[in-house]
This record gives sequence, C-alpha cells and structure tokens, in this order.
Amino acid sequence: MKDFLKYMSATVVGIFVFFIITGALMVMSIIGMVASESSATDVSDNTVFVLSLNGMMQERSERSLFDEVSSMNNDATSTIGLDEVLEAIDKAKHNDKIKGIYIEAGMFAPDSYASAQAMRNALADFKKSGKWIVAYADTYTQGTYYIASVANKVYLNPYGQLDWHGLAAQPLFVKDVMAKFGVKMQVAKVGAYKSATEMFTEEKMSDANREQITAYINGLWQNICKEVGASRNISVDKLNAYADRFITLSAAKDYVASGLVDQLLYTDQVKAEVNKLLKAEADEDINTVYLADMANVKAPKKEGEEIAVYYAYGDIVDVASGSMSSYSHQIVGKDVCADLKQLMDDDDVKAVVIRVNSGGGSAYASEQMWHAVEMLKKKKPVVVSMGGLAASGGYYMSCGAQWIVAEPTTLTGSIGIFGMFPDFSGLLTEKLGVKFDEVKTNKFAGFGSMSRPFNEEEMSYLTSYISRGYELFRQRVATGRKMKVEDVEQVAQGRVWLGQDAVKLKLVDELGGLDKAVAKAASLAKVKDYYTSAYPGKTDWTESLFNTLSGQSYIDSKLQAVLGDSYGCFMMMKDISHRNAIQARIPFDLNIK
Repeated sequence: MKDFLKYMSATVVGIFVFFIITGALMVMSIIGMVASESSATDVSDNTVFVLSLNGMMQERSERSLFDEVSSMNNDATSTIGLDEVLEAIDKAKHNDKIKGIYIEAGMFAPDSYASAQAMRNALADFKKSGKWIVAYADTYTQGTYYIASVANKVYLNPYGQLDWHGLAAQPLFVKDVMAKFGVKMQVAKVGAYKSATEMFTEEKMSDANREQITAYINGLWQNICKEVGASRNISVDKLNAYADRFITLSAAKDYVASGLVDQLLYTDQVKAEVNKLLKAEADEDINTVYLADMANVKAPKKEGEEIAVYYAYGDIVDVASGSMSSYSHQIVGKDVCADLKQLMDDDDVKAVVIRVNSGGGSAYASEQMWHAVEMLKKKKPVVVSMGGLAASGGYYMSCGAQWIVAEPTTLTGSIGIFGMFPDFSGLLTEKLGVKFDEVKTNKFAGFGSMSRPFNEEEMSYLTSYISRGYELFRQRVATGRKMKVEDVEQVAQGRVWLGQDAVKLKLVDELGGLDKAVAKAASLAKVKDYYTSAYPGKTDWTESLFNTLSGQSYIDSKLQAVLGDSYGCFMMMKDISHRNAIQARIPFDLNIK
C-alpha cells in the first residue's frame, strides 16, 4: 500500500508539474505573439527570405496558438495561408534588403493545384525583379517540385528523392459499407455529370463522370508539365516519359542527368551556394526572415481608394457546425449575406472582390448569397476571383458578378443540383428489430418517416422539386453570364470544367489570380490609386486561444495529419447528418493524387 501511495503521489506531482510547465510555455507563447503583432520586423542588409514548404495550406491563414507553435518548430501539421504567402513574396520583391528566396521544400500539402499555381506565379513574378530563388529538399513531393521548379537553382540531397508520377483520381464508393449497416441513400438529381451522389449509390464511376474526371486531370497535368518544362528547359514529352518510367524510384544522380535538378548537395553545401549569390564568404552566417517574420515587415503605405477582398472558402452551409478544422472551414450563407450588406453600405469601399474557393454545398444558402451579390453590384462593382474550386454552389454564388477571373487549373462549373436522403429503415427494422406503426390524417403526413423508404409517388414529387431548383440555377447563370438558357444547358448538366476551358465556354471572363481580379475591380470602379483590405476580419489571438483550449482545432489538425487522404471522407461521414439535403456541390472528396 505504501508503494502504491508513493507511486500515485509521484504521478500526481508529475501531472501537476507538467501542467505548470505547459501553462508557462503557453503564456510565454501568447506574450511573444502579442509582442510580435505590435512590433515591425527590422530586415537587415543582404537578407534571404526562407519559404518553408511544410505542413498544409488553405486559402487564408487563420492559425490557432498550436499552429503558431507548430510553425515555429516546422511541424508537418502546421497550416499556412495562401494569402500570407503571396503577401510575403510581394513584400520580399519590393524590399531592397531582401536579395532572394530560399525554398526549403518538405512534406507540403496545398489545398489545390490552383493554389500551388498561384504561389508559383508569384515566385515567377519575384524573379522578374532581378532577384534569385534557390530551392532545396531532402525529398520533393510532386506538388512541392512543381512549385520549386520555378527556382533559378534546384538542389537535392545526394541520397534524396523526387516524386514525379503523374496524376490519378480515385473516387471512393461506400454503398456496400452502408448496406452492411442497413443504410442506403435515396437520390434525386439533375445533370448527367452530377456525380457527388455516386459514392453513396454506385460501385464505380459512371461513364459521364469518368469522362469529366479524365478531362480535368489531363488538363491539370498538361499545365503542370508545361510550366515545369518551361522552367527546367525540358520538353513535355520527356516529362511524361519520366513519369511513365517512374523516375520517383531512380537514383538521385538520375535526376541531375534528366535535368530535373541542378546539383546534389548537403545542407551545409547549399549555404555556400547561397553565399555566392550574396557575394559573401562561403561559411558566413546568412541573415534570414521567415514567413511569420514577413507578416511584420513594413509594406508600402496604403494610399488611394479601398478595394475590399472578401474571402469565401469551404463548404457552403446554412448554419455553422461546431468543427474548427481547416478542412471544414465553412461559408455560412446568412453570415456572408450580412457581411456583403455591410460592404454595400460602406462608402469607403469602392469595389468588392469575392475570393471564392468552394466545391459548393447548400443550394438554399447559395441562392441567398447570389441575391446578396445582386444587391451589392447595384451600388458598386463586384468581381469574383476563383481559387482551387468555384464549382456548383461556389459557381452559383459567383455567376452574378460583373467579372469572373479564374486560375487555368480552377475547377468550376458543375451547374447541377441533387437531393440526398438517407434511408435508415433497414438498420432500424432489420438490424436492430425496431417496429413502427402509423396513424395519419393525410396522404403524405408521414413523408420522411424513418420507418420506410420513399415510395414512387413521393420520389416523383422530390424529383420535380429538384428539377425546379436546377432550372433556377441555370437561369441565374444565364442572366449573370448574359447567355441563353439553352446555351447554358450545353455546358451544364453538372459537368466540372477547368478554368482554361471555362473561359472558352463564357463561364469565366479571364484567366489569372487575385491580383488581376483586384485590378479589374479598380478599373470598373474607375479608381487609379487603390489599396486592398481583407474581409471578414480574422480571428484575434484571444479567440484563437479559446479555440485552442477547447482542443478541437488541435485534435482535428492531428487527425488530418494522421489520416491523410482518408481525412476528407472521415469528416464527410461525421458531418453528413448536419448537411442540407438539397445540395449544389461537386463530389465530397475529389481524391486527386
């Protein structure tokens, strides 16, 4: 008993000490964050901006306290925002004390190839200023190599690896899994290419879905090969040949021979190469700034008129759910409508750019946001900038804008709608033995009962309801894009298009990034001097601390890191009961590798 009490006391003391130390570290981190937010970073002469491609990237940075600590430790579960990366590259371009960028490539997961393309384009623009970029990695993933290949010099560890294998899409199908539990999905949809429901109702891709997936992953790959080929002076045919012979598993020296990398070096040897570019001694310490530092580097003073950039990314929902993970960031319809109303009434804002990155969601919320855009553009110009996804509900909310700008690799269109209703009667009656009885006053009083699936007449009413929703969506597109309804129908049917194809089909006006959209908005507003302000306001550090202490965001980020490609499916199954049954969205998980 004495030993038990001794060990128990030691355990309690240990836990107590752990919490004291953890609390002290958190307080120190908070003090450091507050101090860093209130002070500008002083950049020394002959400085290098170190861009660490590690962890995950989403449309906008909204990092928790744990994300901040993770980024300091170069943790693979840290999350960075495309917005902060683009801003940092632009600051580095205009800061005379920053001479170049050192890309430190690791296990990096951008939310889409369009986001990776936007980052790559910003780096290419940086080079046009006459400054240099050097990239180094122990291992390049295909995504990080696509970005890093823009560098003047690409280096690799002598025993490192470069992944180059092409693209594959592997949709998931859970119909048989659900059947084991006595659950099946009842679906009413419009659009031969509207494939989001297939994972619940089929065992493989439909011919129409296979056709559209083949088209857009081939288009993505062609863009990747074309840009990498231009940077590395390698033909597209050779790049495809390297993928076909799975150069990923070749010896490191073969990457040099093939022209994919310039030289095999260890980390200390790369330092000497960077110092050559800085015209310094080989072993001299290098002045560096990191992404977190760049947030506090002074930018040119804001002058002129204000152009608002409103970020709308994630699933489109009617009401926010409790999840706080980066995966499940949401576009809450009623909140967006209220925010756009405020921007409409703000006389200081001369134009609005809505940055959309969404595969869609609630058809009702999409319609409400379409209306909000219509009201907004009556008072000031509205331009949409499309990120990785602006499809289905994401396109619905965008189609009324005066001008639409998309990346060549943006996935857009998917003009279609569906209703999906789970039937739990098999689980309840056959698996669990639950019995139901019924008394009703009218023929359809029991509609939607858990005791049975829809009957034929009920499904016909649902199908008519869904069809009216599709006709409304199609009409919104026709009005916004100044097209005939029959012409919209030719490119609708739920089909997903790459941005480079959508511009030819008049679904998009121009190819480019957020900068082009902002410039167009300023032109429409007839203002020459302007600056941008981001909306909605970011969560401050106190709210971030509250979210962190709840544990959910930290747990979700760890789950995302551990589950990898399966995380999206996990979150979809977790949240499916909270989704609006009537959806305008692309497949829940594109699963492009």
